[in-house]
Amino acid sequence: MAHTKAVGTTKLGRDSQPKYLGLKLSGGQSAKAGDIIVRQRGTKFIAGSGAKIGKDDTVYAVKSGKVQFITKKLVKYDGNRRLVKIVNVV
Repeated sequence: MAHTKAVGTTKLGRDSQPKYLGLKLSGGQSAKAGDIIVRQRGTKFIAGSGAKIGKDDTVYAVKSGKVQFITKKLVKYDGNRRLVKIVNVV
């Protein structure tokens, strides 16, 4: 026999863990090789010189230097234009 009396179950308490996405280093801050600059889902930020993109779209520094953000208009192969944010480590 159960020792607790019949009580209704709750639908609360099953929230997922936060993923801690977003910018980890701002523009002008110094980064060492291997430092994470941006955690993201999808490619909102594109890696430029001195940075690379991981398999989960994380942008990280390849060399030491200062973080720099640039906004550019990129023309895609089908002729569409897109505003992209490029992350450089200079």
